[in-house]
Amino acid sequence: MKSVEMNQLYETLLCSPGMKETVKVDVRISRKSILLLSQIIQKGLSESGNQASEFATIAGAESSNELQEMLKTCLEKANLFELDERLAKLRKN
Repeated sequence: MKSVEMNQLYETLLCSPGMKETVKVDVRISRKSILLLSQIIQKGLSESGNQASEFATIAGAESSNELQEMLKTCLEKANLFELDERLAKLRKN
């Protein structure tokens, strides 16, 4: 599919009834997976230069903030928050 079609598909899915309902997920994953997932989420939500990523544009600010909070919680529970911050500093340099 073309990018425009994918954007429309995701926008439609995200606006579907029930998509804003909160669900409880009990997941047990390794610290390695949490760290990798955090990198993927941050890359997907980050801005490249002045242009926001395609996913961040589709998701909107509210969903992006919710994902950032979930990511922060996962990193804290896995005792990886400090490590993630240090990795972020290395990426910026």
